[in-house]
Amino acid sequence: MKILVVGGTGLTGRLVTNKLEKLGHKVVIGSPSQGVDILTGEGLQEALTGTEIVIDLSNSSSPEGENAFRFFETAGKNLVKAELNASVKHHIVLSIVGTDDALEIGYLRAKKLQEDTIKNSGIPYTIIRSTQFHEHVEAIIQVQGEGDKVFVSNLDYQPIALDDVAEFIVQFSLEEPKNNTIEIAGPRRGKMEAFVSEYIQITGQDKKVIIDNENKYMHFVVPTSLLVPTGQYNTGKILFENWALETHKI
Repeated sequence: MKILVVGGTGLTGRLVTNKLEKLGHKVVIGSPSQGVDILTGEGLQEALTGTEIVIDLSNSSSPEGENAFRFFETAGKNLVKAELNASVKHHIVLSIVGTDDALEIGYLRAKKLQEDTIKNSGIPYTIIRSTQFHEHVEAIIQVQGEGDKVFVSNLDYQPIALDDVAEFIVQFSLEEPKNNTIEIAGPRRGKMEAFVSEYIQITGQDKKVIIDNENKYMHFVVPTSLLVPTGQYNTGKILFENWALETHKI
């Protein structure tokens, strides 16, 4: 089966591509470096010739709201037009748990536009909303850190390993389209400060977690349970602590 992976050169895209190729599928990488540009449309129709499935892992060059909105608006229009012409049978979007509940955040509003564009396109689809990746804890430490202190709100948190995300994307892309939104999350739920503290300890960083009560995440004030599923979801297998230990070979 021929599958186009848009954003196939990114971390998630490379994992998904490798897994699909091991299963014997023909994978086309959708990225400018491979001659496929979803913003200009260059190479897109050629890449979709004979393609049955499109996995959209694309991302804007910046999470800034207006930049992200313009990216997903333009990319979405180009993808829908080309996929309708190519009679694509299944379009998969990787999105974010909690998108509907914090649309005041520009990036989430842009992701909602991406979701709605494919929902309204007439193309069979599956939207996969994921919790934050295990790997994202480093960004939390960098963005919310000041010197040797990391300020973390007591938010609910249920991160998932990138490899589990890739497994779910492959699984659902090869199944019949859901024409709906499904959610994925890691096997353990707790407070964000507990995950950050555990990671700092495992990695031996000389930092201290300071708990605050402002419900801030990456400087945005958010609902306490924004980052975790509120209903049914699919559970990954890789525990956060096992991932951290394996990643840092301790």
